[in-house]
Amino acid sequence: MCFDAEDVLTFLGRKLHWAFEGEVGNAYKKRWPGARVKRRMKDNAIKMYDKHGSVLRIETVINRAYEFRVRRRGRRKGQEVMAWFPMAKGVANLYRYAEITQSANTCYLDALAEVDDPGKAQQDFLSLAPSVRRNGRSYRGFNPFSKLDLDLFSAVLRGENTIMGFRNGDIRQRLFPTAQEPGKIRQLASRVSRLIKLLHVRQLIAKIPRSRSWRVTQKGYVILSSIIMIYNDRAACGI
Repeated sequence: MCFDAEDVLTFLGRKLHWAFEGEVGNAYKKRWPGARVKRRMKDNAIKMYDKHGSVLRIETVINRAYEFRVRRRGRRKGQEVMAWFPMAKGVANLYRYAEITQSANTCYLDALAEVDDPGKAQQDFLSLAPSVRRNGRSYRGFNPFSKLDLDLFSAVLRGENTIMGFRNGDIRQRLFPTAQEPGKIRQLASRVSRLIKLLHVRQLIAKIPRSRSWRVTQKGYVILSSIIMIYNDRAACGI
């Protein structure tokens, strides 16, 4: 429910680009003895299986090897060079298959949010509404059903943020994509800084050391993904 086509490309080591040709999508299917979620990019996919409600299995399937690259010797412009070339099917590239699939599985698992204790999550959910005080300053609470707050939660939970984190500009472009004037951009950047601070004082995000980037904490994944799921469930029911 939280991942879109752009996230699927990220899991499989690609970026959304205007020249990309192919189908990307998500599919859900109930099957005995559980369910299957499939994230597909062309003929390659990440699959997640629920076995008897007790085992979660993730696998990456590569049917179209040329979508990935391998570093090897080859010829370019008539000269032999060591560079990245499209990967071909073959035993010689099995090590590269393992690297790609392990990386995709790890990226996908890191992006998933698990709610182990619904009771604790409900308490944390309710804790977002009241204002909090830190170092003598008061910070307003969140409205879990405000469009701006929901858009903020969705922006920080995007799949590509699990690897490199996110910056002020990344969130600003997601929340206010139409802003073009320099003065307006500076004003919105200050506004986003205040929103990021609201997440930080509640320990939903943490600063990445020696950088200007932020990452979502485990607490943040649990609470923010729960809010988005509840909102989507209400919308699906017409509430």
